[in-house]
Amino acid sequence: MKHAIRRVALLALLTGGVSVLNAGNGTTMNTWNKLSTGEERVIVNKGTEAPFTGRFDKFKDVGTFVCRRCGAALYRSEDKFDAGCGWPSFDAEIPGAVKRLADADGKRIEIECNHCQGHLGHVFTGERLTPRDTRHCVNSISMDFVPLADTTNRFERAVFAGGCFWGVEYFLQKAPGVIRTTVGYTGGQTKKPTYEEVCSHSSGHAEAVEVIYDPLQTSFEKLARLFFEIHDPTQVDRQGPDIGDQYRSEVFYVNEAQKQSAEKLIADLTSKGWKVVTRLEPSAAFWPGEEYHKNYYQRNGKLPYCHRPVARFDKKP
Repeated sequence: MKHAIRRVALLALLTGGVSVLNAGNGTTMNTWNKLSTGEERVIVNKGTEAPFTGRFDKFKDVGTFVCRRCGAALYRSEDKFDAGCGWPSFDAEIPGAVKRLADADGKRIEIECNHCQGHLGHVFTGERLTPRDTRHCVNSISMDFVPLADTTNRFERAVFAGGCFWGVEYFLQKAPGVIRTTVGYTGGQTKKPTYEEVCSHSSGHAEAVEVIYDPLQTSFEKLARLFFEIHDPTQVDRQGPDIGDQYRSEVFYVNEAQKQSAEKLIADLTSKGWKVVTRLEPSAAFWPGEEYHKNYYQRNGKLPYCHRPVARFDKKP
């Protein structure tokens, strides 16, 4: 029986068709897109489209590039740059979205979609084209595009508050499947609050992070579990040296499934002896923070001072 399943999965991988199992990660393939002959030549048989011919070579719209075959999020438009090589170039991928492996030529590094193993192109370093010194050279035909305006229709959203939003964002944006993070204010009564208003404790808002994530690559439960491990959910209206109601621990759930998932995680921590004070509230209006708060630690070359990962689900306090 195992051999039969493997044969079916292998046949689908070679034809770009539909099968019961994904030979790479065990997920279903019945939602994969049907490929044209040209797409199959590149994505399945590891071909290469001609330079300067692809749809996304000079493409400048804002949004998310996804795998043409399975739809998994691969790259953000913010990480795209013009390398002048004739193919779309990116200097960073969405965490966990791209798999690197030795190319058959024995010289280059091939890149695949980590969700369906579809061929994307190659990755190069040492060219010094951007500060990240990395170039993902990707075939346009291997990708589709989701405009920024369609982001919440195509992907999922979560909102977490756990102390200073600088540190919460720093760790959440590194999690697999996270496409975008936005620091901001939520849970209060003032419209379009400023940082000063929030710090004055007059608006009722919490510093929070909005997370847009790909459900093909992660889940709310995985992100919420990480949230509970990167801040101390036992502290009331504070996080380390930061004190005030804007630093409270809170999950702003967008649906009942998220609420139940958070409740389950809190119950798990409570059973281990952690005195969790994290609040659960329905998602409210989210107001993006000021520009200087965004990606704070990355832009300033620093590390979080009041957030650190603690494996709370694996041990007692």
